Amino acid sequence: MGEIVTISNQKGGVGKTTTTINLAASLVRSRQRVLLVDLDPQGNATVGSGVDRGAFEVGTYDLLVGDIVITEGILSTEPGFDLMPADGDLAGALIELVEMPARERILSDALLECRHLYDYILIDCPPSLSLLTLNALVAADAVLIPMQCEYYALEGVTALLETISKVRERLNPGIRLMGVVRTMFDGRNTLSKEVSDQLREFFGEQLFRTIIPRNIRLAEAPSFGKPVIDYDQQCVGAQAYLALAGEFLSREESR
Repeated sequence: MGEIVTISNQKGGVGKTTTTINLAASLVRSRQRVLLVDLDPQGNATVGSGVDRGAFEVGTYDLLVGDIVITEGILSTEPGFDLMPADGDLAGALIELVEMPARERILSDALLECRHLYDYILIDCPPSLSLLTLNALVAADAVLIPMQCEYYALEGVTALLETISKVRERLNPGIRLMGVVRTMFDGRNTLSKEVSDQLREFFGEQLFRTIIPRNIRLAEAPSFGKPVIDYDQQCVGAQAYLALAGEFLSREESR
């Protein structure tokens, strides 16, 4: 039964989608069967996986508010993982979900149809706390939080930790924090180092040792519809995500 990992941060611009795509591709390199569920109406994980917005008949919008099973919408991608795509139509689901019964459990129920097909299901969330993010948290076995080492980093993640705690109390008692990943790290920046030290003190063992650096090749890869390991495997960004996948799997094995 595949483990569902929601990748979330209520703050935008922290490398959340980049982490989802590149972790998925790196896990595939370790011979894991992976499904990426794009739950962000911007559809950036879809485009970054090499699938054009609108080039598919059904996506996560149809899964949440329509009458389809998830296997009808799953696509194969060039990087080797499967994808449940999204586009701007998903924004409309926020309105339609409000009137639906058990609206926070729709994604969780939908994923029951395919969990047995994968080792890991990664969910890319929008950068906000909405019914979409709530669906992802209710479905999750674990939450992975990408965090940029900047001034407001801890302030933003505190709100997410409170949300996870409430979801654990009321809707999903099995949810756990898998860990926090430092992203877009600039070792030349004193503030980055200071925030990194704060995160290490605050999260302890829950902080991944692997740090994702700022890297131009990592920033370029999405415009080519590729994970960075397919765009330039030798760059420091690609090597960092391969290392993150190794640490991810090591943590899972020791759990």
